[in-house]
Formats: sequence, C-alpha cells, structure tokens
Amino acid sequence: MNPQASRQDAVRPSLAKRAIASTLIVSCSLMALPMHASAQVVPTDALVQQDAPAGTAADSRVRVNAFFAREDVRQAMVKEGVNPADAQSRVDAMSDDEIRALDGRIAQAPAGGDVLGVIFAVFVILLVTDILGFTKVFPFTRSIR
Repeated sequence: MNPQASRQDAVRPSLAKRAIASTLIVSCSLMALPMHASAQVVPTDALVQQDAPAGTAADSRVRVNAFFAREDVRQAMVKEGVNPADAQSRVDAMSDDEIRALDGRIAQAPAGGDVLGVIFAVFVILLVTDILGFTKVFPFTRSIR
C-alpha cells in the first residue's frame, strides 16, 4: 500500500459531506437573489365573509346548539367515538368567533348531509384543546403543559 494514497483518502471528505456542502453553497447563493414583494389596498368587501350566516353570536349559538341537539348528529358522534355531552360542553365553552365559524360550516354543509365534516371539525377542536391542556377528553393525547 502506498502511504501517500491512504493519507489523501483520510483528508478527502466523504461523498455525503461533499453533497451537503454543495447543497448549502447552492442554497446560500440563492438566498442572495433579490426578492420582490408588492402591497395593495384590500377592499373591505374582500375581507368580510359573505358565506357566514347573518346575525349575532347569540343567533349562531342557538343554531349550533339546535344542530347538536338533533338525534342523527348525536348518533354520528357516538359512532365516531365522541361523547355528545362532552361535545356539547365544548361547544358551550367556545368563543363567539369560534361559534360563528362553526355555524358557517354547518350552514355550508349540504342538506342531508355532510355531518362528518362538522363532526371532524369538533374532533379537531377537542383534540387541539386536549393537546394545549385545557381539557382531557381523549386518553391518547398528552398535554404540552
């Protein structure tokens, strides 16, 4: 064996290190390219949700509570493993903005049916509140607190 060749192999970086270094060089070079941004005035009509049902938060709360009181919705929740009483208590604890958003989703659901989308939305809300440590509905979550 040639001692000079083995010394050169020891100094030469591996293929993975060369690939990482090349990627970093290219990405750092691309960061130097100028970025373009534009700002425009957004009209109020574009920001106002036209799909949301009109009315106050109290009206939205009444509609959402009436929806959750329906027997087919309760059966669908039980089928998905959600306790209807827990879901109702979570709905009661929602803020006005959350109630309006949920009411808008219920209003957009097709007649006769996309109950699973609403139940999924409630499930996600319950899951997030469990993870944040506000509730303990699901046994498979761990609180971040």
